[in-house]
Amino acid sequence: MRDHLMQTYLRLPVAFERGDGAWLWDSEGRQYLDALSGIAVCGLGHAHPGVTAALQEQAGRLLHTSNVYRIPNQERLGAALCGLAQMDTVFFCNSGAEANEAAIKLARLYGHQRGVQLPTIVTTQGSFHGRTMATLTATGNSKIQQGFEPLVEGFRQVPYNDLAAIEALSNDPNIVAVLVEPVQGEGGVNAPADGYLAGLRAICDRNGWLLMVDEIQTGMGRTGRWFAHQHENILPDVMTLAKGLGNGMPIGACLARGEAAKTLGPGKHGTTFGGNPLACRVGLAVIDAIRQDNLVARAAELGARLLNGFRRQLEGVAGVTDIRGKGLMLGIALDRPCGELVTRALAEGLLINVTSERVIRLLPPLILSDEQADRIVDTVSSLVKDFLAETAAPAGGATAS
Repeated sequence: MRDHLMQTYLRLPVAFERGDGAWLWDSEGRQYLDALSGIAVCGLGHAHPGVTAALQEQAGRLLHTSNVYRIPNQERLGAALCGLAQMDTVFFCNSGAEANEAAIKLARLYGHQRGVQLPTIVTTQGSFHGRTMATLTATGNSKIQQGFEPLVEGFRQVPYNDLAAIEALSNDPNIVAVLVEPVQGEGGVNAPADGYLAGLRAICDRNGWLLMVDEIQTGMGRTGRWFAHQHENILPDVMTLAKGLGNGMPIGACLARGEAAKTLGPGKHGTTFGGNPLACRVGLAVIDAIRQDNLVARAAELGARLLNGFRRQLEGVAGVTDIRGKGLMLGIALDRPCGELVTRALAEGLLINVTSERVIRLLPPLILSDEQADRIVDTVSSLVKDFLAETAAPAGGATAS
């Protein structure tokens, strides 16, 4: 049956049949601890009772009408998100890429409304914003762009965590916005220096640019705040969400405030399925569960526990170049490619990920227990030490992480 699927993924040799909290069971009945959460999607874990109940109840009432009619669940979810983020309006869609597409279109229209002939968006090296043509172009990774040229015009790229590089573009009359991740996920769990986002806010204010923050991987409590930019007490003009908002139910959102909130009008953007009654009911259930169980604060607490545990076990180990993270978004950088650790961890009943070839990425659910957190630390640390002992260090010593 797999022959009928386009070969767009190198899938691991396992199929999961059920889940409960942070645990998954495969088709052979084997149990796994999920330290990846479907790549930052299932923040509430698997088969969360509140999400399950919301799905069942809404599926028995109404799945879809169309955005040509009012959708009360959409209105309620929009109000809840705008309240949490101090934003004014929201456009609902089906994915993170679609949310970023909406932000890109909003920025271009914003520029044209101000007489800019070629509205240009600044993005950063190492970023990831999606795989549509516009979001692929915005992404700061030439490897995933190869073969899809010609790319979309209207983007400039600068190094991440470099305010001077952004400031140097201030005289470019075409720039209308900066699109940035508060922590780069696919790029290797890279958190910028304190003050980076605040500095971007100040530069954008001076130049009349929109600050657009991609919170698709970082949002919904993962970093120990509802949204990662809140660590610096700033407000973006545009913010995008997806992943953890639906806990597995496809949903994306593009939020805006101020002038940006008034930019997209009737006929300027749309979606068939986005913001349907089912997806929005689940989004409301996710927010309720995070609030009820105080999971934002719990993510910060668990993140510190994991980070400290890894530093105790791996700091100073030859071959480990960095241990970093913010909340439940952690990276362990090695001095050599380590993709095989994914299958080694799978054999030990643990789901992890390797990104940027050399960074072990951990995105466990917010409902993780202390015992499960310690198990992740022990298992990953043991796997890393064994791997480093068995594989050769790169010629010329460690490379930058």
